Order: sequence, then structure tokens, then C-alpha cells
Amino acid sequence: MTTTRRKFLTTGAVGAAAAAGLAAPARAQDTIKWRLQTYAGPALAEEVVKPAIEAFNTIANGQMEIELYTSDQLVPTGELFRAMQNGTIDAVQSDDDSMASPTEVTVFGGYYPFALRYSLDVPALFNSWGLKEIWEEEYAKVGIKHISAGSWDPCHFNMKEPVNSLEDLRGKRVFTFPTAGRFLAQFGVIPVTIPWEDVEVALQTGELDGLAWSGITEDYTSGWSKVAPYFLTNNISGAWIGHFFANMERWNAVPAHLQQLLQTCFDQSHYRRQWWYWAGEAKLRVEGEDMKLTSLPPEDYAKLEEAAHKFWDEIAAESPLKAKVVEIIRKYNDTMVKAGAPYRS
Repeated sequence: MTTTRRKFLTTGAVGAAAAAGLAAPARAQDTIKWRLQTYAGPALAEEVVKPAIEAFNTIANGQMEIELYTSDQLVPTGELFRAMQNGTIDAVQSDDDSMASPTEVTVFGGYYPFALRYSLDVPALFNSWGLKEIWEEEYAKVGIKHISAGSWDPCHFNMKEPVNSLEDLRGKRVFTFPTAGRFLAQFGVIPVTIPWEDVEVALQTGELDGLAWSGITEDYTSGWSKVAPYFLTNNISGAWIGHFFANMERWNAVPAHLQQLLQTCFDQSHYRRQWWYWAGEAKLRVEGEDMKLTSLPPEDYAKLEEAAHKFWDEIAAESPLKAKVVEIIRKYNDTMVKAGAPYRS
């Protein structure tokens, strides 16, 4: 058999790569291509998802490539679930609530009021208290792979006018998540849903009075700190439950080693967000120049927390599965309170 110089160089390069323990770059036609859309707008996506996608694409070494799209770029955020389910897009970064997931666990996505005090509560509940298995099972029923859950920013109000009491929230039009809006409506808040990229203009024109959508880190990152400059230090949730999902058929078509790489990069993304928010929330309260801090009287904040526990009972009454999740959350919080500082003060 005749070995040409071209063939020798090609096989020699592959052999050298193998000898060095490196995977040979995939041919272009063999590269697995995915499209992932995030709930986050461009400025926020730079921090909360782009680093993970870039890391994955680098380590995958041509075997797989993820194209990243930001909020509403391919489909509206409220249509993310359906688009992923029918294969229009391959994967999603979002909470259950925002992407209009039809599962039993959707109400717990995003900001489920007063269920979480600190960012570590989310991975603890999912990885040690059984929520991970529940989410995986519920999404598998509708053809979706639940890849990873993580802790994102807390939920504070940032407003155009200062809030110093619950009464100050009455009649205010607030951009927020569906479940948070459902809870806050009892205090006279008017929940508003608009595309992410329209929020800043809506605040400027008076269509919105404020947001209950993030912590102070995202207020500055997204530019909202300049148009809604009053930050309420009392939150309704100490962390946001966010996830990475994929179309189940597309997930199953990916080789096992790349599935593990996806899992690892997305877990790293959640970890990065934990320290990015933890550092940012404190530093910007102290050093940020755009926003002024306000707080509720203790008795008003206690009313919010009391109402949240009644809200839990309402959710638990809706189905046995929701009751199961609520019971896990309740037992977890009871354990944290009994454990005392630093778990709960």
C-alpha cells in the first residue's frame, strides 16, 4: 500500500495528538451544533452564561459547538420551553417560571417567596434534599432533560421612588416574575411582564414604577440603577433558582463524554454566579454611586414573611407533588432555623 505525503502528515498529526493524550479536532461536518438561548439580555449574559459557553466550546475541541443567543433573540422568553420542546432551539438557560414551563414544579422556579435565605440554599435543596430528582422526573415527562440547577441573585425591589413601607408599594407597576407577581399582588403591586430589553425605556417613560427582578448587581450591570435609583434592602427571596435544560432527543444524541462536559461547564457557571453575586451585592451597596438604600420597618417585613408561609399552603393544596416540594422546603427551613447561626439568625 502506498502512503502519500498528505496521508502521512494527516495520520501522523492524529497519532501525535493521541500520544499526547489530546483528542484530535473534529472535522467540520462531524461537529455537533447546538443553539442555546438564555433569559438574560446581552449585558447580563456576558457575566452569567457566556463564560461557560466559551469554556465548553474550547474544551470540546471541535467535537461540539454551542451558539449562544440572548433574551428574546430567537424566540420570546415566554416561548422558550415550547421552542426547546419542539426542537426549534436545543437548550435553554432560564428559570421554570419565565419560560412558561407546563410542569408541576414551575411555580417554584425563579423567586418562590421566602423559601431561600442564602445562595447556598439552592444547591443544598437540590443535591441533598431531593429536589434534583423531582425536577429531572418532571421534565423527562415532557421530553426535556434537566441538566443543572443553581443559585442566582436575590430578589429585591429597585424603584423610581423610595419605598419605606408596604403601603409605598401599593399601586406600583412592577416588572417581575409570574410567581413573585402572584404573591405580591395581595399588597397592591401591579405585576407587569414585558420583554427584558424594553425595561429601561419603560422605566423612563413611566410604564413601570420599578422592578422586583434581581439584586443590586444586576441593577448596575443592566443599567437599571440609573433609571430606578432606590434599592430596597429587604428581599422576598435570598436567591433565584435557575437551570440549564435541553431537548431530550438532542441530549441523548450527544456522546457521554460531551454530556459530562456540558454538566461540568454548567455547574461551573452556577458556581461562578454564586461568588459574582455574593461579592457584588455587598460591594455595590457600599460603593455603588447610583442607588440609595431604603428598608422596611421590621413589622412590615414580618407581614411579608407571614403572607409567604400562607402562600406556601395555597400552593401545596394545588397538587400532591406541589405539596411534596413545599414540605421539603418547609423542613429544610425548619432545620436551618434550629441549626442557628450562620444558617439562620
